[in-house]
Amino acid sequence: MTYIIAEPCVDIKDRACVDECPVDCIYEGNRMLYIHPEECVDCGACEPVCPVEAIFYEDDLPDKWSDYYKANVDFFDTIGSPGGAMKTGVIEMDHPVVEALPADINDHLKD
Repeated sequence: MTYIIAEPCVDIKDRACVDECPVDCIYEGNRMLYIHPEECVDCGACEPVCPVEAIFYEDDLPDKWSDYYKANVDFFDTIGSPGGAMKTGVIEMDHPVVEALPADINDHLKD
């Protein structure tokens, strides 16, 4: 089990969750953040600090965002388990689910 970042994060990438994560398992893609399922220790520290409520425990992921479970897992297929997001920096890609979204998908959530 793990935590999942869903659509409200797309193009927002607030990063409060990154600062809160004790194991540095939240990686940054071009348009959103992704939680590495093998590095996450399920502590839940990230979920309450997300200002757009984009983080869900796997079993609590709303049906409308069910594709984001696979997006968070598959994002790491090509990079494996780098062992920490800070040293990796921005990964210049996103999962196809995210890439296919319109550029203004979350404009209403921006400050």
